[in-house]
Amino acid sequence: MKCFKYHEKNKVSCEKKSCRYWVKHKSCQNCCLLIMNDKKNEKITLQDIGDIFNVTRMRICQIEKSAIQKLKNKLLTK
Repeated sequence: MKCFKYHEKNKVSCEKKSCRYWVKHKSCQNCCLLIMNDKKNEKITLQDIGDIFNVTRMRICQIEKSAIQKLKNKLLTK
């Protein structure tokens, strides 16, 4: 997390493409953690997420539904 904190504090883009949190999106300094941590992005849309990860809005919707279903299944099995 040192990398994340550094980029958040200094407002510089990350160039470490091997990082698991790196995305090609300059407005968030190439870090998906900074996207979610940024208070002005409170209303991020499925289209915005699709643009960041270079997939369609519909694909993001499918992933979201699948994740919600998996969480429900986990809660019901406990």
